[in-house]
Amino acid sequence: MNIELNGEPRSTSARTIGELLVELAGDGSVDGMAVAVDGHVVPRSQWDTELTSGARVDVLTAVQGG
Repeated sequence: MNIELNGEPRSTSARTIGELLVELAGDGSVDGMAVAVDGHVVPRSQWDTELTSGARVDVLTAVQGG
């Protein structure tokens, strides 16, 4: 499926938001991640929501620093 991820075209085999985040994490850890789809924040409790082709997905990752 083709989506827009953080403003860039991307092809993914992920079917749900959660699967996409695990794919992006590399190590499977989704701690500190936040996601919006088509401009709407998606709470972790809804990460089993299916993605649709052409969806605009924005992923933010918390970074620790000082």
